[in-house]
Amino acid sequence: MRFGRPLGLIVAVATAGAAGTLLVATITGMPGDEVVDLGRALLPMGLVTVAVAAVLGRMLGRASLRHRFVAVALVAVAVGLANVAVLSMQMFVDRHDASLVAVLLLYATGAGVAAALAASGRAGVAVRRLEDAARRLGRGDLDARVGDLGAGEELDTLGRTLDAMAGDLRRARDDERRTEQMRRDLIATLSHDLRTPLSALRAMIEAVDDGVVGDPDTLRRYAGEMRRSVGQLVNLVDDLFELTQLDVEAIADETRRASLDTVVDSAIGAVSMQAQQKGVGLSAELGEAHDTSCSPRVERVLQNLLSNAVGHTPADGTVRITAHREGGRLRVSVEDDGEGIAAEHLPFVFDPFYRADPARSGPGAGLGLALAKRIVEALGGSISAESRVEVGSRFAVELPVTPSVSA
Repeated sequence: MRFGRPLGLIVAVATAGAAGTLLVATITGMPGDEVVDLGRALLPMGLVTVAVAAVLGRMLGRASLRHRFVAVALVAVAVGLANVAVLSMQMFVDRHDASLVAVLLLYATGAGVAAALAASGRAGVAVRRLEDAARRLGRGDLDARVGDLGAGEELDTLGRTLDAMAGDLRRARDDERRTEQMRRDLIATLSHDLRTPLSALRAMIEAVDDGVVGDPDTLRRYAGEMRRSVGQLVNLVDDLFELTQLDVEAIADETRRASLDTVVDSAIGAVSMQAQQKGVGLSAELGEAHDTSCSPRVERVLQNLLSNAVGHTPADGTVRITAHREGGRLRVSVEDDGEGIAAEHLPFVFDPFYRADPARSGPGAGLGLALAKRIVEALGGSISAESRVEVGSRFAVELPVTPSVSA
């Protein structure tokens, strides 16, 4: 099958050439009997041409581009000389004219070989550049590139394809490294956030079990601390599970709706105990946007923002929720007068596990803001943050207003 296709192409080209020769001879007024004689002469020449081309095709199958180009030039001239010789013997061309044509063809041999060497030289350089780039990529150097070869459409396309492949490999490797780094960060962060409440629980349980404490006041205090530690573990597991299981497409297709005031009341209720224990006040000013329809998932977004704000607001501070509606957009903001976030850390506050200052951050794995961002974006909205150190922070959620549908 491999050999059949090239041989068929050679036969087709040789036949087309012979037919063209006979057609030209007829058009130019050559007598019919001479045309027949010419056809008889072309038959053995065609067979020889096919045989020579087939043999050379197999011989040059593993040859370099330079050798192939030179062989093509030599074959073309050799066939031309053979044709001139046959025409001369058939008396179609006199010997003087045949000799002159033969000399010209021999001169053309040099020109053809020179042109073949020039063309193969550029192609050879291009192939060596492709080979070098491929070898470097094979060794793991994903910065290797072929660049512009200027060696013809086929080799240029191959070079661009190789460069595109190298770029894809580079991006895939970078993604793999980022994923691996995130995995390490996840393990380190979860280990830290699990160790703190578990250590506290273990210490208090051992104190109670060993009889170190037994008075009712201390036991009540220990019970409260145990509840707080368990709450930290529950929140951590809930955030992690919800972040990994969040189905963005399912959220976008949800039709359940609730009024904004109901959602805000539920979110405030979820963090009210945390705020009371810390002495932080909570307030809401929804204005005319209070009855705006929104997804019930906004409750989780506001709960995470409120919990983050309370955790970074000192005692006697205040966390405020404000809302207003403009056109087809609803904007809800959570603002505090806490410690604030430095400007260099602000662009990363929505990244999972990110902590601007681990020494000052409260309990949690840094998943709340990342989860809030994913939910908001799944609802077709956006979330942003602005902050000033020692002044406070403001997180703004902007959502499209959708028709009211009961939950």
